[in-house]
Amino acid sequence: MSATEATGSVTDALVERLFMAAIDTLEIASVHVGGRLGFYRALAEGGGATPGELAARTGTAERYVREWLEQQAVAGFLAVDDLAADAHARRYALPDAHRAVFVEDENLSYLTGLVQFVMGVLRPMDRLIEAYRSGGGVPYEAYGADAVEGIAAANRPQFHNLLADWFAAIPEVDRRLRADPPAQVADLGCGSGWSSIAIARAYPKTTVHAIDVDADSIEATRANAAAAGLGESVRPIVHDASDADLGGRYDLITVFEALHDMNHPVAALRTARNSLAEDGSVVIADERVAERFTAPGDEIERFDYGFSILHCLPVASLDEDSAATGTVIRTETVRAYATEAGFEHVDVLPIENDLWRFYRLQP
Repeated sequence: MSATEATGSVTDALVERLFMAAIDTLEIASVHVGGRLGFYRALAEGGGATPGELAARTGTAERYVREWLEQQAVAGFLAVDDLAADAHARRYALPDAHRAVFVEDENLSYLTGLVQFVMGVLRPMDRLIEAYRSGGGVPYEAYGADAVEGIAAANRPQFHNLLADWFAAIPEVDRRLRADPPAQVADLGCGSGWSSIAIARAYPKTTVHAIDVDADSIEATRANAAAAGLGESVRPIVHDASDADLGGRYDLITVFEALHDMNHPVAALRTARNSLAEDGSVVIADERVAERFTAPGDEIERFDYGFSILHCLPVASLDEDSAATGTVIRTETVRAYATEAGFEHVDVLPIENDLWRFYRLQP
């Protein structure tokens, strides 16, 4: 093969890759439409439907619903019973194997929340472009409800199914959370509260202070905790984690996938250190990226860099003296932040997870 032919082959492969990515992007958006309008849930709960029947169930316009159903069948997301039937009479169904992905919001296979988050991070594109020019940041609230609700929904299955196992792998923490006097926990950057709820559910003796700087997230936490019957155990608080005082002494302080979003992560960790009770510790879960930069990268590296350039770096760059960490927070960065904050012991925990790496910090 000549150099010209080799170059052409590489070009063709890149063209095909980007064309397929465009299809995937459009299908991601179609899943978002189905999730937001309740189409998948209506099919899961009410069974197969014609376009008119699904439109009636969901209070939407039949012509739009018909086009969406056809697109979903073409994409392979929905089943259709009779391809030759009149367009108005075709019946569409959600395959049983797809329910976990589209509808079951506590299933580890559920991805509709991640889709919502992806759509949310695209929302403030004009502000993002300006931030790239100016070097400033993009406020969290500019990403809208889809980003806030999406990341919460994406992480919820992990907390619901795996948190108890994570803590069981840290025997000293597990014992303290089960012991008397009842443990006090601070969950920093709690978002919509699913991590706080999972802690309170796994360890009924504990009181969990769910702390986040975003008032809307704290209101969501309050509602979610009440719905879970844990309104007494989970106490939502609007508070900036980098302020000098958390307002109490805690046996455990957790930071789940939030350290890299903080404008002042060292200040937050220093506050956490100063807020620990005797023998207390900080447990951090953040991205399981490669230990060092390599290119091309694997799927996890590509995934995290994608979110970093669109969301996490802009959110973490709002102040002139922001750390501007971004999503790709490597182990050496966590160690450096923790050491600067005054922690002498920074351990990477032997907890297996495809997306997150776990750390335990002690003074």
